[in-house]
Amino acid sequence: MSRRKINAARKNIVLAAAKTGGQTTAPKLSGTISPKSISRTRQDILSWNMALNQARTAENPKFYALQLLYNEIVNDALLSSQLENRRLKSLSTPFIFNDLKGTLIEDLTALLQNQTWIADLNRHIVNSRFYGHSLIEFTYVNGMLKTNLIPRTNVDPVNGRVYPDYADDKFVEYRKMAEYGSWIIEFGDSTNLGLLNTCVPHVLMKRFAQSCWSELCEIYGIPPRVMKTNTHDTNMLRRGEKMMKDMGAASWFIIDSSEDFQFAQGVSTNGDVYKNLIGLCNNEMSLTVSGVVIGQDTVNGNRSKEQASQSMLQDLVDSDLTLLEQYWNSTVIPSLVQIYTEIKGDVVYGYPKAEDLDKLWKMVKEAWTQYDVPAEWVTDTFGIPVEPKKQVPANTGLNFGADFFV
Repeated sequence: MSRRKINAARKNIVLAAAKTGGQTTAPKLSGTISPKSISRTRQDILSWNMALNQARTAENPKFYALQLLYNEIVNDALLSSQLENRRLKSLSTPFIFNDLKGTLIEDLTALLQNQTWIADLNRHIVNSRFYGHSLIEFTYVNGMLKTNLIPRTNVDPVNGRVYPDYADDKFVEYRKMAEYGSWIIEFGDSTNLGLLNTCVPHVLMKRFAQSCWSELCEIYGIPPRVMKTNTHDTNMLRRGEKMMKDMGAASWFIIDSSEDFQFAQGVSTNGDVYKNLIGLCNNEMSLTVSGVVIGQDTVNGNRSKEQASQSMLQDLVDSDLTLLEQYWNSTVIPSLVQIYTEIKGDVVYGYPKAEDLDKLWKMVKEAWTQYDVPAEWVTDTFGIPVEPKKQVPANTGLNFGADFFV
């Protein structure tokens, strides 16, 4: 997009905000959610099964335990990176608005390209694949549209309920509210628990393996120390304690000289069993989110394998873009027509057709020799700042002889 279009878009944003009169609307749902203090506890497979049972209850399902578990497992470094890789590829793709005939609406596209509320909205739509559901409420703050996500812990998408306090039984049926379909919209499948549900056991087992491996490192790296002394003699016992404390930070203990202590002979290992389990969990999470294992197998990895993996990930990103198009045209635009003055009913949200930039660049270089290629188009297409060539006169009429620079 050229600078002229960007400046015009910024002016339109200011005018759009001015048209709303600086209004501020009070949220109907997000403002009623009670904040909760969350204490972190150790999670295991039993916690996951209990959360699944609560979410799958036929009469009064509760999803807060499962969603809290989702919020916990996304702290895993590999899972977080895989989610961001897929999300950012979708969110960084520039979108366009066309009319019903397929003609680009440049003013509207330029106006909404840099709107933060659209970036937040698209992120919540994509996250509905991972978390299973997203409930959105629009509000105006100082004349600017804002996107608010209703905490998933407080939402029952099966029965269409929002619990102000997810530990309580009081609820609001949001699908029966007058604002539903305009100020309040939702995305996702109420019967689908999301892709993160598949990743839960792998993250929990990975944490277990890391914990066991760290204990193994502690035992083999700094073995415990044993001291025998007369424990009935207080002076000798105190002196022994002082000696053991001054010798270092390794674990130690003191037994009586008449006692005997032996270490149990376990299976001799260097931690490969834990390393293999962690590697298996990482691969399973990558397959769930990205469809392939990307950039992790450094032993058997090669260029062709990574290129095939990136192609598979791009297929998933394309499916996310299709999901965005479907929800925008079926849900978001009908909602915004009622509350946002800049969007009319005869617009279509979409993405430009993907182009092979390598092939296109080769064609541009070949065309330069015979045709004039607009510098502005090259900058917009390839992101390369170029300017037209400066014309140098063919004959200046100056005579630079051999003695000119003497």
